[in-house]
Order: sequence, then C-alpha cells, then structure tokens
Amino acid sequence: MKLTISKSKNSTSLYVAKSFYVNGTRTSKIVEKLGTVAELEKKLNGQDPIEWAKKYIEELNRKEKEEKREVLVKYSPSKLINKGEQHLFNGGYLFLKKIYHEIGLHKICKRISQKYKFDFDLDSIFSRLVYGRVIFPSSKLATHELSKKFIEQPNFDLHQIYRALEILAKETDFIQSAIYENSLKIFKRNTGILYYDCTNYFFEIEQEDGKKQYGPSKDHKPNPIIQMGLFMDGDGIPLAFSMNKGNMNEQLTLKPLEKKIISDFELSKFIVCTDAGLASEENRKFNDKDGRAFITTQSIKKLKEHLKKWALATDGWKLPGSEKNYDISKLDEMMEKANPEDREKIRSKVFYKERWIKENDFEQRLIVTYSIKYRDYQRKIRNGQIERAQKLIDTNPTKLKKCSPNDYKRFIHTTSCTSDGEVAEKES
Repeated sequence: MKLTISKSKNSTSLYVAKSFYVNGTRTSKIVEKLGTVAELEKKLNGQDPIEWAKKYIEELNRKEKEEKREVLVKYSPSKLINKGEQHLFNGGYLFLKKIYHEIGLHKICKRISQKYKFDFDLDSIFSRLVYGRVIFPSSKLATHELSKKFIEQPNFDLHQIYRALEILAKETDFIQSAIYENSLKIFKRNTGILYYDCTNYFFEIEQEDGKKQYGPSKDHKPNPIIQMGLFMDGDGIPLAFSMNKGNMNEQLTLKPLEKKIISDFELSKFIVCTDAGLASEENRKFNDKDGRAFITTQSIKKLKEHLKKWALATDGWKLPGSEKNYDISKLDEMMEKANPEDREKIRSKVFYKERWIKENDFEQRLIVTYSIKYRDYQRKIRNGQIERAQKLIDTNPTKLKKCSPNDYKRFIHTTSCTSDGEVAEKES
C-alpha cells in the first residue's frame, strides 16, 4: 500500500491506496481515506500530516504481511436501505469455483457450446448446478433460486437450465473422459483399484417410459425406476457412470461401462471390486484377463457343499502375518482367560482361511474371514429382528399378509391347501 495525495482548490486530501492486477493490467484502489491536511494538523497537534501518513502506511504494510491488519467498516445508522435491494450474498461457492476451473469444466462447456447452436451460457448454468449440488442439493428450481444469492448473479433463466440438461446428457461420455484427462494434470489418480456398484432412482409416474421401467427399487416404492452404475477409483473419487433401464439386471451393466473406461480412459490393468450382486461368473471371467483382476464378495450359502463345509469348519484359521492355526470355537474361552486389554485385541482381530478352486477351467482364490466383533454385531441385529417378528405374531399376525395400497402384490391371492390338494380350513 502507498500514500496518495489529492489536491483541489480548497483542500489537500490524503488516501491509502493499494495496487493489484486485473486481467494482467495493473491498477490501484483507495482502501482508506485519512482526511485533509487541515483536519489532520488539528488532530496531530502540529505534527506533519504527510510524515504521519507515511509511518501509518508502513505500519499497515507490516501488519498486512503478518496478516494482522484490522479492517474498519463504516456504519451509518441514518442511511436507509432500499426495499427489495439485495445486500447479503453467499460466497461459500468460491472455493468450488477454483476446483471447477482446475478440472477444466469451463473449457469443456466451451467446446460443447461450439458444437451446438444455442443462445444461453452453458458454463454459467453448469457451474451453478455443480455448486448447488455440493452446497445445498435440491431441485433445479431451488438451485436457480440459490444461485441468485451468489456474489456473481446468474445470467440465465430457469427454462434454459432444462434445455442445458438435454445437451449435457448427450455429451455425458465426452464430459467424463475430459474430466478424467484434466484431473491427471492436478493429481495422480489411483486407478489400480476400481470400485463398482449400482443404485436406482424412482420417478413419480405410473407409466413406464424409455429407461424408466418397473424394477426392484432401493426405496421400495412402486414406481418406475432408472438404474445408475458408478465406477470409483481407489481413493473413492468418481471415474465414470452409466444410466440403464430400471428392469435391467445390474450384472449386465458392468461390462459395457468397463469397456468404455478401457477405451476412452486408456486404462488396462486394474482390480475391480464389487459386491455379491454383481459377481456373476461372466463378469469374473471378463476381469481375469489382459492384466485385470477382481475381488468380490460371495455368499457361503451358494457355495458347493464341500466348499461350504470347509468354510464353516472351526479349525484351520489364521491371522495375517502368522502361520499359527486357530480354532474359532475356542476364541470365547481364550477371551475369558485374557486380561481386558488382550481381550479387546482378540475381539478386534480378523481371522481368515483361503484356498484355490478350479471350476469350468476357471481358477479362483477363496478367502473366508471371521471376526468376533462382527459376529456380535450380527447377533444383535438378528435378535432385534426376532423380537420384532415375535411381537408381530403376538399382537397382529394378520398384518403379515397386508400390502400397501400401491403394491402390485395386492392383486395376488394365496390359498392354503392340504397335502391332498384340498382347501385347508386353518392355517398356522
């Protein structure tokens, strides 16, 4: 900061000015008015106002460097505020704006705008949708209203948001690949491990339309749904997604999206992690070649009998980093004899056993784990479910057959029969 002197016919005024750059051009701005020379001479009891001002600014510069300078805000209790005039603005989105530009989303919008002919600012709309989704997730209407509270006012109307969504939907693949490419310039992506899962979203409609089809809803609602599959990298950062029909088997969604990642993102060697619902044999075989691998959960109930017997056997368990074998049926006895500190250590450990299997010329490594802490957690859940089931049987057993007003199962009627095929008079 520096001293600026302004002279007129009647007085000489002293100001504190600060220089800064705007779009590469150097400019200055008055940050504080110190007063006229005549006013300062009266306050300073004869001290030279210019010398005092220079020392004052030196002290401001020193405090600014130490980030301790006081900020003075003028307050006028007699000044009236115009009705309907906005004076409060939300600046919390500014840190998101920095990330938005680092990822290059503004350049992506520019390339899309050059491809299509429309008269709205796609970058302005897309940025507000991103900021709103992070700060306060809500509808497009509410996001449009939220953007009016930002420091930078929106230069688009609500109907243009809906028009922009159609364009963004068409360019989904380009946006995803461009974001991934731009993100590599900012930080290293952990693409050695990829996580994949599916979810779905329901629509407040009754008729199926396009990808909106009836299927098993995560919200358990009797409405058409659309299914979304998402890949994340090893750090949990989204990599790619796809939208699929609501009645589509989620196991069939993995391969098409993974092929797109391999081709568009130029990834080849990685480990795909999924839950049991996506662990079909076809998906496993697809990820057992060309340098790829897979890790998935497996229900013990669905294993073959000899593998189930091996998995449930109490002997042959180990701890990571040790070759000692444990019998898990004796762990409770071991915990009773141990002191409280060692008892908690045993309870927190994860025991395992492993083996290789080969079925249909396909080799897989099975790893079974056992945790006392997880066992106790499952027991607590199961006991709670049993209590609720018993309470329903004791108080209102007729509720077992009731369906919600919109549930399709209300059209199904069940008739109980004896072993001879005759209609039963009683049911238990």
